[in-house]
Amino acid sequence: MHNKTFVVAAVGLGLVALSACGSTQGQDKADGKTVTLVSHDSWAVSKSVLADFEKRSGYKVRVLKDGDAGQAVNKAILTKDNPQGDVLFGVDNTLLSRALDNGLFQPYTAKGLDKVGAQYQLDGKHRVTPVDHGDICVNYDKAYFSKHHLAPPQSYADLAKPAYKNLLVTENAATASPGLGFLLGSAARFGDNGWQDYWKKLKANGVKVVDGWEQAYYQEFSGSSEGKKAGGDRPLVVSYASSPPAEVIYAKKRPATAPTGVATGTCFRQIEFAGLLSNAQNPKGAKAFLDFLVSKEFQEDMPLNMYVYPVVAGAQVPADFTKYGPAARHPETMAPEKIAANRDQWVKTWTSLVLK
Repeated sequence: MHNKTFVVAAVGLGLVALSACGSTQGQDKADGKTVTLVSHDSWAVSKSVLADFEKRSGYKVRVLKDGDAGQAVNKAILTKDNPQGDVLFGVDNTLLSRALDNGLFQPYTAKGLDKVGAQYQLDGKHRVTPVDHGDICVNYDKAYFSKHHLAPPQSYADLAKPAYKNLLVTENAATASPGLGFLLGSAARFGDNGWQDYWKKLKANGVKVVDGWEQAYYQEFSGSSEGKKAGGDRPLVVSYASSPPAEVIYAKKRPATAPTGVATGTCFRQIEFAGLLSNAQNPKGAKAFLDFLVSKEFQEDMPLNMYVYPVVAGAQVPADFTKYGPAARHPETMAPEKIAANRDQWVKTWTSLVLK
């Protein structure tokens, strides 16, 4: 998921140093009055909303941003006996099995979980709490397709057609969350064996693969404001259904319509979770924070901060967000158990097929 700076979670296996931010950077995390949140770099919340939680709960929140999602999860696994924090936010359904299989979290049923849709509750033991959802989808540059009198692609199959040769850039499935989501979406669409033939066709059709989302969206994609400045020449990019509203809302001069669109038949549903870390030093505070994450106040604050959708029934989404970036109606999905059983081998096979 990405915030207004478009920083998105990736699944690289490398580790980076933690950076601290928030209202209590220098406070001892073991003082009982501080809740330490470990997150990927896209964590964001309005100051007033966080201040309200701190005032009501009596806890101060310390945030440790640990790079991308994969880095945060792997670092948490390596340090689970002496964790860096109390709560981890940002593990998604593509990485969930890795976190659960390594005993990263302890069970807790958050207050308000009964208002979270059943489709988001993927762990029956409540070791993680669903927080948000969004869709990984191919975005297109409207101006390019208008100029070339070419209809934008709308499905996975379209992307392999000659009309779209050398137009698509995607992220490496082994190093970036959107790339992995796009791979899983293709596997869900074409089946356990069919996805391999599909990627052979994409490779033959000139798909370009780069390491991460920032490179793909900022440097290669002709439709983003940054891509235009960088001379990006690919009018198709694997990104998010929520990217078009961000292009509008954060433009220096707001356009009447989004300059980018979404190929709605290329979407894969991503769900993000938070959990109480095993051996957390402040489990009581951590539980209060998890309750906060599924509160209506926080859920309604998320869309314009992290560009994701709420999971709590009745939480309102800002009009600008839904106008320019409605969630996909029929995204591809995959059971966590199937992801767990196939993810590593699929990524290995994908790497062999596409990168070699």
